[in-house]
Amino acid sequence: MSRRLRTALSATLIALSCLLVPFGALAAWVSYGLADTGRYVTTMAPLATDPAVRNAVADTVGDGILREVEVGPPQRRTVAPFVHDAVHSFTQTRAFRTVWDAGNRATHDAVMDALRDDDARSVTVDLAPVTLQVKRQLADDHMPLASRIPVEHTVVALLEDEDLAPLRKGYHVLVLAGFWLPVAAVVFAVTGIAVAARRRRAVLATALGTALGGAFLALAVAIGRSLTLADLPEDLRRPAGGAVYDALTATLRTVSWLLVALGLTVALVAWFTGPHGPLARRRRASAALAPTPPPAPTRARA
Repeated sequence: MSRRLRTALSATLIALSCLLVPFGALAAWVSYGLADTGRYVTTMAPLATDPAVRNAVADTVGDGILREVEVGPPQRRTVAPFVHDAVHSFTQTRAFRTVWDAGNRATHDAVMDALRDDDARSVTVDLAPVTLQVKRQLADDHMPLASRIPVEHTVVALLEDEDLAPLRKGYHVLVLAGFWLPVAAVVFAVTGIAVAARRRRAVLATALGTALGGAFLALAVAIGRSLTLADLPEDLRRPAGGAVYDALTATLRTVSWLLVALGLTVALVAWFTGPHGPLARRRRASAALAPTPPPAPTRARA
């Protein structure tokens, strides 16, 4: 294989590897991070103590209770502060953290079952455990309307049937991509370096491309956060949405900055130890300054 062909093939393989790095990291994050119920519940657990999340949960549950309780507008204005205070008080208890974890586990299991089962329809989550605790607390506070709060039908729809079809296809694609894209990125990088005519330069290009891919991934996460929060209907929900988004993407952000750090470190080492790096220049300068040994004396012929 000619030198020019080896260089072109190496450049193509390395470029493909660097392009696959951010997409492979994203697909692996979805497949092995978000799709795992245990990891998801562990990630979401600290949010039970986040003030923004507590406020959003309290407002959602409180509004749901008030909608279900059949009272007139004058009574609603009187009862609403007590209901919201009761819900806010409940979100600060250990029981809420237990309900939070159980609710997240049930919600995640329902969503994943719907994505994996082609016959599944809509996905709903039941807020009855939270409502039951609030009802008990209001009853303990001797609220007259506490006994009229329904518990059995506090259901929130998460995904409708028409939303599941595209999500299900995307999930199946990401499951395959989560394994094969990282593997392909590594294979392309190793092959590109192996066939390169100048391997040190190929290592340098691969490292810089990996760092660039990590930076692109971090930028995509930041842009995704802005777009996600912009779609939320109320300013009150945006702090809670931001907290949830940051918790879910924490691993992805860490991976992106690790890729940047790893790529820049390898590139710096490759440049530093290369023929044009400081070490090579220092060796050449030392060799130029070294004294030239005198020529050996020649013996006269007899």
